[in-house]
Amino acid sequence: MAEPIAPLIEGLVEPVGFTIAGPEGGEVQTISSGWKLAVREFLDNKLAVAGLVVILFFILFCFVGPLIDPTNQTLVNPLTTDVAPGGAHLLGTDEHGFDEFGRIMLGGQTALEIGFFAAAIATVIGTLWGAIAGLASGLVDGIMMRIVDVLLSIPLLFVVLVLATKYSGTVINLSLLIGLFSWLIPSRLVRGEVLTLRTRDFVSAARVMGATRRRIVLRHLIPNAMSVVIVNITFQVADSVLILAYIGFLGFGLQFPGTSWGDMLGGAQNYVTEGYWWLVYPVGGCLVVLVLATNLVGDALRDAFDVRLRRR
Repeated sequence: MAEPIAPLIEGLVEPVGFTIAGPEGGEVQTISSGWKLAVREFLDNKLAVAGLVVILFFILFCFVGPLIDPTNQTLVNPLTTDVAPGGAHLLGTDEHGFDEFGRIMLGGQTALEIGFFAAAIATVIGTLWGAIAGLASGLVDGIMMRIVDVLLSIPLLFVVLVLATKYSGTVINLSLLIGLFSWLIPSRLVRGEVLTLRTRDFVSAARVMGATRRRIVLRHLIPNAMSVVIVNITFQVADSVLILAYIGFLGFGLQFPGTSWGDMLGGAQNYVTEGYWWLVYPVGGCLVVLVLATNLVGDALRDAFDVRLRRR
């Protein structure tokens, strides 16, 4: 019976690993916990591992790189504007005389800071909103989800651009601006997960023991919905980086001399036809690679945590 039972148990999310005795004279089979199975599934995905390595590389490149190769990113130098790559400037300089290599590192810092900060804000708000709506059900759930539907009908980029004209300019402002309008999708995902969790025996037992709704949400529902939350965070980071790029490209990004990759692309669009390729392709490539790597990690996490998608 060990062979047909093991695959079924392997797909369950259990708190600890356990063993199943094989047939008489056979070896003992060890069944890992659900989290260990998810980690193993993730590590088996070579594209996901490569994506994680790329993300770690960008973190080191953007935050440790300026310490190893410091460049002037605050004072304009008219004598070194639009210098081609080579010599003291590996990727040349821009129209303000800033070293483009150092500029990419500075813009990457902004992208990663805002991406992770905005994703954290959106995830916290969306998780709490969805968990409360899913547990409450009935009229409360209907009202909360209709609010989400109404907000989803409003184009996110349009709202962010309108508000960015007044509240942009700093990392904190842009992070709050993007995060406060990106929690809608996470709330729907968490609500769907909570709707399936609230009928489980452990929730019924908590109710019988007198647990309040607050305790049920914070101690039972949200921890058991963490797989959905973790997967969503990666996609939120990618979306936040892209939204920041849109804002910067349209001229509503950080205040000078601060910059983001979108600001750099927006400032370089007039130089593409004049042969200044180093102002466009390196930063554009960094943006595409970072977003692609984040999406690869998100896809792998979704496959790892979803038992139905997990390879046996």
